[in-house]
Amino acid sequence: MSSIWPILVYSAAVVALAAVMIGLSALLGERHRERATGEPYESGIAPTRSTRGRFSTQFYIVALLFVIFDLEAVFLFAWAVAAREAGWTGYAGIGVFVFVLVAALLYELRQGALDWRSIRGPR
Repeated sequence: MSSIWPILVYSAAVVALAAVMIGLSALLGERHRERATGEPYESGIAPTRSTRGRFSTQFYIVALLFVIFDLEAVFLFAWAVAAREAGWTGYAGIGVFVFVLVAALLYELRQGALDWRSIRGPR
């Protein structure tokens, strides 16, 4: 029990800090609701079209693939940190992992999921 009390104190401090920040924001925040408040802000440039447009589903597929491959990069980084301790078994495991990663990338490439020419923005 003596080794867990720092975690409990830290957790309580985090919860208290979050509560204070939310409370102060509600207490001191602005309460006006003007027409311009709900308008999108594009770095001082007047919007060229509506922000309510629809995106192609292929746009979301590419975004999802980016998130997946980004997460896999985290796994590769974790392996690189522990490469010496993992030994040859870890090396074989990461080899299989990278092989599956490359196979999935080639499959996505053949299916046209990464074809940038067919992706359009909002209409």
